[in-house]
Amino acid sequence: MTREAQPKRGLIRFVVSPDGLLVPDLSEKLPGRGIYVSAERDVLEEALKKRLFSKAARMDLTIPDGFVDLLEAGLTDRVVHLISLARKAGDAVCGFEKVKGWLADGRAKILLQASDGSERGKGKLWTPEGGRWFGHLTSSELGLAFGRESVIHGALAGGGLSKRVVEEATRLMGVRETIGGEGSAGKGKTTK
Repeated sequence: MTREAQPKRGLIRFVVSPDGLLVPDLSEKLPGRGIYVSAERDVLEEALKKRLFSKAARMDLTIPDGFVDLLEAGLTDRVVHLISLARKAGDAVCGFEKVKGWLADGRAKILLQASDGSERGKGKLWTPEGGRWFGHLTSSELGLAFGRESVIHGALAGGGLSKRVVEEATRLMGVRETIGGEGSAGKGKTTK
């Protein structure tokens, strides 16, 4: 709600339901005039605190308690679901050795590492050349995506689905609270 023009992919769309409830439109398919807000936790919390959603909608809105945490859970679910779809399509693997193999062969375009995994273990893998690294999902969240109890290392091949994972994971990164700055997305480690 900074009133700045920004690319749509770094924003979260919200709509107002007929009964005045503020609804995050994470798939951007709900009807109605959208209210776009930067995918950053502090911006969202400030907008709620200053009642900017109600001002933009020109009406009093019903906003549930813990709204930003609910939004974070929704974004997390989307990222986990997209990774799961990539796995089912054969475009994702998990496990240190499989991920290392994909990285060595140049098949991996996105390296996924659990935020609660060992730094020593995570440091043995590298970001794919020209690719991305994401480390803001927990081992149990990554595990859900791969149909296991927990996963520390995962990799995605390139393609349309991977682009969607990057977009959604980037929005999640902005909304997710991290401890000491850990768990952000970026270029990551580049050593082999």
